[in-house]
Amino acid sequence: MFPGGVGKTWQPADFTQLLDDVTTRVFDVYADSTVIYPGHGDDTELGAERPSLSEWRARGW
Repeated sequence: MFPGGVGKTWQPADFTQLLDDVTTRVFDVYADSTVIYPGHGDDTELGAERPSLSEWRARGW
């Protein structure tokens, strides 16, 4: 996961699966104050990213 999305996938179905997994394993489990340390880019918190979940799903990346 990165600020602004869950990362690049090559197939739409792969993106859907990745977003579903991140939603159930991360967003549904941890508090908004949980800090995310991505492999590159700026750190973020779940609370900063949570409002964008529907946007990520709609754009498909």
